[in-house]
Amino acid sequence: MKKITIVIPNYNGAGFLQDCLQSLENQEPGTPAFDVLVVDNGSQDESLALIAERFPQVQVEALSENTGFCHAVNVGIRRADSPYVILLNNDTKAAPGFVSGLFRAIERDPRIFSVSASMRMWDRPDLMDDAGDRYCVLGWAYGRGKGKSSVRYKKPCKIFSACGGAAIYRRDILMKIGLFDEAHFAYLEDLDIGWRAQIYGYQNYYEPSAEVLHYGSASTGSRYNRQKTVLAAANNVYAAGKNMPLLQLLWNLPFLMLGFLVKSVFFTCKGMGKLYLKGLAAGFRKLLSEEGRSAKVPFCLENLGNYLAVQGQLYLNTLRLLKKS
Repeated sequence: MKKITIVIPNYNGAGFLQDCLQSLENQEPGTPAFDVLVVDNGSQDESLALIAERFPQVQVEALSENTGFCHAVNVGIRRADSPYVILLNNDTKAAPGFVSGLFRAIERDPRIFSVSASMRMWDRPDLMDDAGDRYCVLGWAYGRGKGKSSVRYKKPCKIFSACGGAAIYRRDILMKIGLFDEAHFAYLEDLDIGWRAQIYGYQNYYEPSAEVLHYGSASTGSRYNRQKTVLAAANNVYAAGKNMPLLQLLWNLPFLMLGFLVKSVFFTCKGMGKLYLKGLAAGFRKLLSEEGRSAKVPFCLENLGNYLAVQGQLYLNTLRLLKKS
C-alpha cells in the first residue's frame, strides 16, 4: 500500500492539468510512492481526454455534475486507502520536493493533522500566495504572507489551518473528526476542518520546503467575483457559528459584528455590497438549518483548553493583521 494519495479536484481545468500532473511526475528521487486521483466535477472541456491520452497512470473519478470542492475531495478521501492524503488544486505546479517535504513534516508528530505547503504566485514566484491560513476575532480568514516576499516565510511554524489548495492530511483523523463539510460547497472549508481538528486537540503546520506555484481563482475567475463574494460571506458566518460554543460566540459577537460591518463597507465600495449582505444572510440560514445544526461541533468540557487556545489565536491573529505581519 502506498503511503500517499494525491487528490486533485478538477472542473474545466484542462488548461492547467498538463503542468500540474507533469510536475508530480517530476518529483525528486526518494519521494515516497504515491497515487494520483483526479476527481472531475462534470467538466465540459478536454480534461478527461487529456488525462487519458497523456497521463494514463492517473486514476480518475468522473462525477456527472459540479458538486463543489468539498464533495469532490471527500469522494477522493473515501476512495483513498493510504494513511495520508494530499489535496492539490488543479491550477498548481509542484516543485520537485513538494511531496517529500509535506511527508517529512507530517511524520514529525502524530498530533499533526495537516501541513500546508508554501504556495507562490504563478507569475511572481518570489512572492507568497499562501503560507498557511489564519482566522481572527473579527471573523476574517486570510492567507498568511499574501503578496509578501517568500524570503520571510522560510521557517516551519504552527498555523490556524492549512490551505486546502496544497496540503497533506492524516486520513485516520479525517475519518474520526469528519470530512470536509459539503455545506460549504467551496471557500473556507479548509479553515473549518483545521479549526475542528484543533478543538479535538490536533495541530496544523506550515512547511516551507514543500513549494508549489499557484495560479489562483482558476475555476471562478478573479479574486473578487460574484460567486466567491456570496459563498465566502456565507461560509464566514457558518464556520464561526458551528465551531464556537454559545458562550464563545456571545463573547466574540461584538468583534464579529464589527468585522462584518467593515467588510460590508469594503464590498459596497467595490459595487458588491448587496452580494456580501446576501451571503451573510445565506450563512445565517445555513447555520440555523437542520443540516447546519447537525454539523455543529458538540461542546465537550475536556476540550475546554483547546477552545481557549483557539481563542488566543483569534486575538493574536488580529494583532498580526493590524501589524501586517
